[in-house]
Parts: sequence; structure tokens; C-alpha cells
Amino acid sequence: MASAAEQLAANLSFSAFRTADELKKRIWFTLGALLIYRLGTYIPLPGIDPQALANVFAQQQSGILGMFDLFAGGAIGRMAIFALNIMPYITASIVIQLLTSVVPHLEQLKKEGETGRKQINQYTRYGAVFLAAVQGYGIAVGLEGAEGIVPDPGAFFRLSAVITLTGGTIFLMWLGEQITARGVGNGISLIIFAGIVAELPSALAGTLELGRQGVLSTFVILALLVMVVAVIAFIVFMERAQRRLPVQYPKRQMGNKMASGENSHLPLKLNSAGVIPPIFASSLLLMPITIANFSDDQQGGFLSEVVAQLGRGQPAYMALYAGGIIFFCFFYTSIVFNPEDTADNLKKSGGFIPGIRPGPRTAEYIDKVLTRLTVVGALYLTLVCLLPEFLINAYNVPFYFGGTSLLIVVNVTMDTVSQVQGHLFAHQYEGLIKKSKLGRQK
Repeated sequence: MASAAEQLAANLSFSAFRTADELKKRIWFTLGALLIYRLGTYIPLPGIDPQALANVFAQQQSGILGMFDLFAGGAIGRMAIFALNIMPYITASIVIQLLTSVVPHLEQLKKEGETGRKQINQYTRYGAVFLAAVQGYGIAVGLEGAEGIVPDPGAFFRLSAVITLTGGTIFLMWLGEQITARGVGNGISLIIFAGIVAELPSALAGTLELGRQGVLSTFVILALLVMVVAVIAFIVFMERAQRRLPVQYPKRQMGNKMASGENSHLPLKLNSAGVIPPIFASSLLLMPITIANFSDDQQGGFLSEVVAQLGRGQPAYMALYAGGIIFFCFFYTSIVFNPEDTADNLKKSGGFIPGIRPGPRTAEYIDKVLTRLTVVGALYLTLVCLLPEFLINAYNVPFYFGGTSLLIVVNVTMDTVSQVQGHLFAHQYEGLIKKSKLGRQK
């Protein structure tokens, strides 16, 4: 008995040590990868004049370009090698997911499980490389069109810019996948998260400087801080909100005894799409800028007028952004949650929702409830992303305090914390299993 107890204590101690050591390695790997990303946002693109770029960007950062720079962690303002960030990958993901619903081959791959998902991911990477090359060329042409930014324009500069920017996007795709596999949290989301958080101190310092200069009153600064806290609390509350559908399982025969039926629930999140809708919507809003950069007439032309209408606070920007968020809320929710599959799984396991017939009726009921939840979730995301923008536009405070940035920061933080807790819980569960086995052996 003594030896069994000693062995149990040794195994549990080793399991706890291994858990802490593995989690520590994952956290350090994640931090190291994000540090590499941040260093890359300060390496400038070859062949440009940084001072001239800063002067031009200061005049245009109030529009959709400012939001893109937010996601890129300031890399677009410095025109770094990571200026495109992972936005081409996100745009390619949108296109591939849309095509999955209409292209039979992609639809069949989606049903093949892990193998099909790997093939779809490969198509997404190819699309991201193509879009990165196109956007890189558009940026190169746009930089040449701005006076003084490119001292030596020409084919060599365009080629080097395309190769550098595309290579930066490919590297960030690989880095995000490594973080997901060997680190903690979702790599792509953490890269965007790191870019936003890295710029928050300078944004806060800039706001306080505006207060010191008298541009912003003390009341406005305090009201802004209260708004930030209130928005964060509201986001946490709404992200944790869910509708629990009651699920009942019939009585089962267990040997000579009849076991009573179990009562459980099916949780449906209010916002099943997470931060994907605002990121997707902002990614699509970037396309007019890319197209405008290919135009020779960038001053006073039609495309330049379209880009001007996409400035922060403009009605066209607000309408398109809100419409994109609502659309992608429904679209992405339909991808991540299938009511028919859920109803089939309940039927196979013998479970049913009280008062609802198993099978198609259950699928219809779940789809009805999920649609209503998605309507509320879409309105919540639209409110969080747009209402602070009206206030920020009115008082001209930094863009980083907007609802979109807070939404991404809070969601990614909650997701990363849950994954850390998941790692700890999984190893604790392994320890309990070992303890149970040793107890039976004793």
C-alpha cells in the first residue's frame, strides 16, 4: 500500500511538473513569435523615403487606411515589410468560404473531414499569395504616384516591393500557423491582437497630450475612458451570453436496474461568429484603395472620390461597414454551426428537445432559435463597432479606442485564457485518471 501511495504521489507530481513545463514552453513560444512579428513591423520597405511617407500618411490616416494600419500594428504607416499583414489571407478565406457554397468540388472537400479541410486551406494559401501580390503591386504604384516617397521609381522598385510585401504576408501566415500548433491561442487572431495592443500606449499618450494642449477637455478624456470600460464590460457580457436549449435523454436499462433519463442542454452562443465579421468587413472595404492605386488619375478621379467617401465617419463607410458586419454574422454562423447535423446527432444519441419531434422538426427549431440569436448578435456587433466611431469622430481622439479594436482585444484575450485553462484541465484530468487506476490496483 505504501509503494502504491508513493507511486501515485510521484506520478501526480510528475504530471503537474510536465503540465507547467509544457504550458510554459507554449507561452514562451507565442511571445517569441509575436516579438518577431513586431520587429518586422519596423523594417522599412526598400527604396522609400520614410519622412515623406510619414507626411503623406498623416493626411490620409483618418479613413479606411487608418483601420488597416490599426490591424497592421502601425506597419502601413511605416510601410514595413509586414505592411500587408495577414489581410490577404483573411480576404482569401472569405472568397474560398463563399465559393464552398457554390462550387461542387469545394463543397465535396468540405464533407471529407480533415483531408478536405487541408486541401481547402491550401487553396486559401494560394489565394492569399495571389491577393498579396496584387495588393503589393497596387501599393507600389500608389507610392510612386505620391510625390517624394519613392526617390527612384520604376520597374525594379515595383518588383522588389511586390516580392517583399508578398513574402511578408507568407511569413506571417506561416507564423500564425506555428503559433496555433505550438503556442497558445489562435495565431492569426493573436497577430492582429499584438498589433492593436502595441499601439495602445502611444494612442493613450497622444490623448493625454491633446488634453495637456487644451484640444480635449478633461471631461472628454474622462468620458472616453468611461466609455472604453463600459464597452469592454458590455463585450464580455454579450460574448458570454448564450441560449440553453433543454435536451432530455430517455431512460436506459443498466443491468437489472432502470437508469433515469438525463437532463442536459444545448448551448447556443449569442455571437457565434466572434470577431470574424468586423475583420472580414474591414478587409473588403480595403479593396477600393487597392483598385484606386492602379489608376493613373488619383487626384479628383472617380476612384479617388470613392476612397474619400470611405473616410471614418462618412455615411458610405458606416453603411458598408454595418452591412458587411451583418452579412458576415449570418454567413459565418451558418458555416460554424449546422442545425441539421446537430439534430441528427441528438437523434442518434437518443436525445430530444421537450415538445419538439426529433429529426427535421428539431433542426427547424434550432435554426429558428439560432437565427433570432444571430439577429441580436449582429446588432450587438454593429453597435459596438460603429457607436464609438461616431463619438471618436466628433472629438478627434485616436482610432485605437474604437469598438472594433476593443472587440478584437477582448475576444482574443478571452479565447487565449480559455485555451490556457483547457491545457491545465486536460492534464488535471489525466492525473485523475492515473489516480483512479492506481486506486483500483491498490
